Amino acid sequence: MTDPRSLTPDPFGARDTFDTGSGSAYLYRLDALKDEGYNIDRFPVSIRILLEALLRECDGRTVTEENVRDLATYDPSAPAASEIPYMPSRVLLQDFTGVPAVVDLAALRSAMERLGGDPQQINPQVPVHLIIDHSVQVDHYGTVEAIKLNSELEFKRNKERYEFLRWGSEAFENFSVVPPASGICHQVNLEYVARGVWTRPTDTGIDLAYPDTLVGTDSHTTMINGLGVVGWGVGGIEAEAAMLGQPIYMLMPEVVGVRLTGALAEGATATDLVLKATQMLRSYGVVGRFVEFFGPGLHTLTVPDRATIANMSPEYGATMGFFPIDDETLDYMRRTNRSEEQVQLVERYTKEQGLFHTPDTPEPDCLDVLELDLSSIEPSVAGPKRPQDRIAVPALPDEFEESLTREAGPKGFGRDAEANDATGRYDDGAHAYDLTNGDVVIAAITSCTNTSNPSVMLGAGLLAKKAVEAGLTVKPHVKTSLAPGSKVVTDYLQEGQLLPYLEELGFNTVGYGCTTCIGNSGPLPEPVEQAIKDGDLIVSGVLSGNRNFEGRIHSLVQANYLASPPLVVAYALAGTVDIDLTSEPIGENADGEAIYLEDIWPSADEIKAMIEDVVKPEFFRDEYDGIETSNETWNNIEIPEGAVYDWDDDSTYIQEPPFFVGLSPETPEITPIEQARVLVKAGDSTTTDHISPAGSIPEDYPAGKYLKEHGVKPYAFNSYGARRGNHEVMMRGTFANIRIKNELVRDEDGNVVEGGYTRNFLNDGEVTSVYDAAMDYIDHDIPLVVLGGEDYGMGSSRDWAAKGTILLGVQATIVKSYERIHRSNLIGMGVLPLQFKDGEGPDELGLDGTESFDIPIDDDLQAGQEVEVTATKTDGSTVTFTAINRCDTDVEVEYLRHGGILHYVLRDFLNNAPVAA
Repeated sequence: MTDPRSLTPDPFGARDTFDTGSGSAYLYRLDALKDEGYNIDRFPVSIRILLEALLRECDGRTVTEENVRDLATYDPSAPAASEIPYMPSRVLLQDFTGVPAVVDLAALRSAMERLGGDPQQINPQVPVHLIIDHSVQVDHYGTVEAIKLNSELEFKRNKERYEFLRWGSEAFENFSVVPPASGICHQVNLEYVARGVWTRPTDTGIDLAYPDTLVGTDSHTTMINGLGVVGWGVGGIEAEAAMLGQPIYMLMPEVVGVRLTGALAEGATATDLVLKATQMLRSYGVVGRFVEFFGPGLHTLTVPDRATIANMSPEYGATMGFFPIDDETLDYMRRTNRSEEQVQLVERYTKEQGLFHTPDTPEPDCLDVLELDLSSIEPSVAGPKRPQDRIAVPALPDEFEESLTREAGPKGFGRDAEANDATGRYDDGAHAYDLTNGDVVIAAITSCTNTSNPSVMLGAGLLAKKAVEAGLTVKPHVKTSLAPGSKVVTDYLQEGQLLPYLEELGFNTVGYGCTTCIGNSGPLPEPVEQAIKDGDLIVSGVLSGNRNFEGRIHSLVQANYLASPPLVVAYALAGTVDIDLTSEPIGENADGEAIYLEDIWPSADEIKAMIEDVVKPEFFRDEYDGIETSNETWNNIEIPEGAVYDWDDDSTYIQEPPFFVGLSPETPEITPIEQARVLVKAGDSTTTDHISPAGSIPEDYPAGKYLKEHGVKPYAFNSYGARRGNHEVMMRGTFANIRIKNELVRDEDGNVVEGGYTRNFLNDGEVTSVYDAAMDYIDHDIPLVVLGGEDYGMGSSRDWAAKGTILLGVQATIVKSYERIHRSNLIGMGVLPLQFKDGEGPDELGLDGTESFDIPIDDDLQAGQEVEVTATKTDGSTVTFTAINRCDTDVEVEYLRHGGILHYVLRDFLNNAPVAA
C-alpha cells in the first residue's frame, strides 16, 4: 500500500522505535512478550517471525490478544492444535498460476458490479509481484538464435494472456509485473524483490519496519527461505484472499530441526546436498511441518546453496525449509546490489529483535532434531519418477536396469525382461544410430532450483570448457538446453568466458524461464520420437530441476533424473544413464583416447576462484534497474481500458469463470452428499500434475476437441498451463494426464489403463473420458466423489487441480492422506476433504469404486470431525466407515460453507464495502 496506515492498538505495549542506520522507524518488540512472562528465547526463528506478525497486526478483530498469547505459549515438543491468522507482507505470483488469480480478481469485480457493489473495492491490499517465467518453451535449441526464436513464439502464442496481464498491471493497485525473458520468479525474488525487512508509512509520519514474509502461488516460493525470509507456496485461491486482506489461517506448525555439521567434500554440490536432504526428510516425514536449519555447518553454505535446499521443500513435503539471517545473508545482499541502507536496516532490525544468527546462537527447541553431516554428501541423481528417490552416481546403471523390470510404480516400469535390449533406429539424415533403453534424449540445465547458484552454473561452464578442450562432443540424439534463472547468470558466464564452451556442446540459452522442468521441453526431433516409438523404449531425461513426475517432462521420456548442472552436461556427453560415470569413460577424443569424468570435473578451488572473479554487484544493478519496463515487446502490447474487464466470449485463453455467476449475498448451508458416484479411484502419490496437467494438450482429449471446435489448429494449442485463464479448457483437462491411472479402468488382463478415462455408471460402466462422464452425471444431478491413497495432491500448488475438481461435480475427496497445499485448495473451492482413518483405505475396506456414497454432513459440521460414510455396493450391501473431516480449522469449515474462500471474501465485501454511486 502506498497510503499511510494507522497503527494497531498495541495491547502488549510492544511498539517502540529503533535506529535503522538512516533514521528512526517503529518496530514491535518481541521482548515485550518476555516482559509478560513468556519464554520465547528458544523458539525456532521461524516461529518468532510468525509471532512478530501477530504482535504487529493485533487489532482485536483480525488478530486478537488470544491469538498472540496462544503462539507465545508455543510448545516446540507438542504445539497446541490452535489456529493462528497469518498475514504475509506480500504475495508472489508467476504467470501460469498468476493468470487464473488475476482472472478471479477480474471476475470478482464483475460480480461486485452485478450485485451493486463498487468493483474497485476489489484490489490488492499488500504488494503483489507477478513474474512471467512459465510460458517459454524449448522449440529451438542448439543455436545462438534459439532464445530469439523461442521468445518470438512465446509472445505469439500468449498474446491474449499478456494483454490480460498488462491490463491487470494497470487496473489494480499494488500490482506489478516483471515481463517475459527476465528470469525465473524465484531467482528474481531472491536477487531483487526480497528485502529481508520491509517498511511502510504510517499516519504518524514514522515508518514501520517488519520482517519480509510472503506467500506465493508456486510451491517453490520456499526458495526465499534461504535468505531468511518466511514464505511458502499456497493455492492461488488462498493467495487471492491474502491479496484482498484476508489472513491465511493455519494450525501452529510443528518445527523439525536439522543440525548441519561439516562441509561439502570435493566434487559434491549443493544439488547433491538437496537430493540427500529430500530423501532424508521425506523418509522422516515432514509434510505440513516447518524445517529449520542450524548448526556449525550452516556457516559453510552460501545463500545460493541454502536457497537450493529451501527451494525443494515441497519435494521433501515441508511447508518450508528455513535458514536464519546471518552475516552470509548480509554479504549476499551486498553482492546482489542491495543498497547499504537496506542491508543496515536488515542487520539492525534482526539484531534488535533477536532474529540474527551467529555461531554462538543457542540452538532452538524443536519437535525433533535430525543430523546431516555435509562431508558425507556424494554426487547423486534422483529418479526415475520422484525427487526423493536418490541414487548415488555409481549405482545409477544398476538402478536403471532394475527399474525396467521392477513392478510398475514410482520406481519401476513393469517391462518384460526380453524388452530390455530393445532398440529403435535413429537416422538424422547424415548418420544412423541405434537408440536403446536409458539413452539420454533430453539434457536440460533448467529450473529455479539450481540455475542461479554460481557454484553449479560456473561448475557446468568449467566442465564444458574442459570437455571441449578434451575433444568431447554431445551425443547426436540429445536435446540440449540452457535456461538460466536470471540474466545475471549469462553475465557471469560471459565474464568467465565459459558461455562459448557450453554453446559448442549445444547448451545454448533457450530462454529465461522454467522450460523443461515444468514440461515446456518442446518437441523432440521427429527421427528420435520415431525411434522411441519403434523400439517402445524407456529413454531418459536428465535435468537440473526439482520434479520428474510421470508425464511431466515429455510424454515419450519416461525415465527422468534430477542432477546438478555439471552432471547434466556429463550425461549429455555420455549419452546414456546406463553408465557409471565414476569408473567408465564418458567418451573418446578425436584420437580415440578414453576420457573420464574425473579428467574434466572442475575442482572446488577452481569454482571458488571463478565466482570471486566474475560474480559482480554491477551485473545485478544493470539487469534489475528498471526491469519492469525492460522488454519493449511487452511495453508495446495494447491493452483494454477500464476497471472492469471486458470479457471476450470468443477467447480461448481468457474467460470469465462460473464460480461467482449467480452467487447470492446470503450464506448457504452445508447439506448432505447423497448417492454420490466415484469419478476417479486414484492410487498413492497422485500428483497435481496427474490431476491438472501443465504440458501439451492431446488432440483426441476433450480439451483438444474443444479447441478444434473453436477454430484452434493443433499447432496453436499451446499448453494446459498457458490456458489456465479459460475454465472450459482446464475442466476438460482435469484428471486428463496421459499417465494418470484411474483404477476404475482396466484392460482385459486386469491392468490399470493409463490416461484420462473413467467408467460412466449411468451407461452400464462404459469407458469414456473423465470429462464426458462428469458432464453426464451433472446433467442427472448426481454428485461425485474421488477415492485416493497416500500423498494425494503432492507436487505443484496448482489451483486448477481443485478448481477443475469442483467444476466436474466432485463434492468430496476421500483419501488416505493429503499434501498440504492441495488439501487447502480443495477447501478453497468448496470441496470436502475427507481422510480415511489410519490403516484404512479403499482397498482395505473392499471399495472398488462401483459403489455409491452417502456422506451425512450438515450445517453443524466441525473442524476435524469424524464423519460416518456409507458406501452401497451394486448388490445392495453396504460398507460403513468413519472418515475425518480435514477442514482443520473453524475458518476452513466456514470457507467450505460459503463454497470457497473467494465466495466468502466477496460476500464480506458486499456486506461491508460502500455501494457504488
